[in-house]
Amino acid sequence: MMKNQTLAALLLLVAMLVVACSETDETGQNNEYADWQPKNETYWNTLYSNAQQRVSAGDHSWRIIHTWSKNETASLKNTDYIVVKVISEGSGTETPFYTDSVRIHYTGRLIPSASYPQGYQFDTSLTGSYDSSIPYKAAAAGFVDGVTTAITNMHVGDRWEVYMPYQLGYGTTERSGIPAYSTLIFDITLAAFYHPGTLVPEWKAKEAFFSDDW
Repeated sequence: MMKNQTLAALLLLVAMLVVACSETDETGQNNEYADWQPKNETYWNTLYSNAQQRVSAGDHSWRIIHTWSKNETASLKNTDYIVVKVISEGSGTETPFYTDSVRIHYTGRLIPSASYPQGYQFDTSLTGSYDSSIPYKAAAAGFVDGVTTAITNMHVGDRWEVYMPYQLGYGTTERSGIPAYSTLIFDITLAAFYHPGTLVPEWKAKEAFFSDDW
């Protein structure tokens, strides 16, 4: 009798675990990005179309810029462009070349999903406020195409919200925290840039992000 009760208890426990796992699959991370490719393609196509209308209407806070890695005279699709929402404009007068080194503040997100209505944040350079954070230093050409395209069109102090299709992001390859086919959204501020052969100085922790020390 005791053996039968023990067996029944074990079977009940297994059943509860199966149900719990099933619920996790339905509501958890595994289902967070269901139908992710078509969702991202629809999101991008709609965004691009809306941006075209805004630009055509003379709204200068929106921009559409073709990827730096392709010639403008080539036959381009809408996935060869980034869409930019200008948050604020800086005082710089030059833009970086892809051969330059840059310092930027950035935060990267995915498009909105069930658990992340503002989009899942997968990376950021910020450790506090802009003034207290040290801008990330890298080669301008060292990012995904969409980010490099944005940076090489920005002036020091510009802050942009940059949207890019997965073709200009991480493509069809899944990365840590970033599913394949992800449209990416970056909040980017260009803090400084340096031409090849120029010494890149250390950044003071409380140096204003709009410093023009290049």
